[in-house]
Amino acid sequence: MAFEIEHKYLVTNDAFRQLATSEYRISQGYLSRNPDRTVRVRVKGDRGYLTVKGKNDGAVRREFEYEIPLKEAEELLGMCESPVIEKIRFLVPFEGKIWEVDEFFGSKTGLVTAEIELVSADEQYDLPPFVGENVTGNPAYYNSNLL
Repeated sequence: MAFEIEHKYLVTNDAFRQLATSEYRISQGYLSRNPDRTVRVRVKGDRGYLTVKGKNDGAVRREFEYEIPLKEAEELLGMCESPVIEKIRFLVPFEGKIWEVDEFFGSKTGLVTAEIELVSADEQYDLPPFVGENVTGNPAYYNSNLL
């Protein structure tokens, strides 16, 4: 069984831009937004993915992600509930960890979040200078709820 353990923060400034080592565009939509089991379709660069996530238990939840053909991912995006989320993801190394910073567009222009994936729920880590409020577990900031 696969688990995802991550913490999410609001981003307070643009310092991440100078620290980023790469970036790419993401389009993602949801075939199911049920909080007990979301089903997400994502086009990340030139690759497609289908992801099933279980209900959050704090910072931990089950996650199953599969690469699928790009053409199929693009077709599935057309079947997703509106809106399809558009964002740019920046990969930012900091103190031995990779932070994923998402800058959203469309109805969520101006929202910027940072996530860090952890090996255990009690793992300690340092915060980079661009993060602010910890919104881990706040449903308002789940991507599946960003309408």
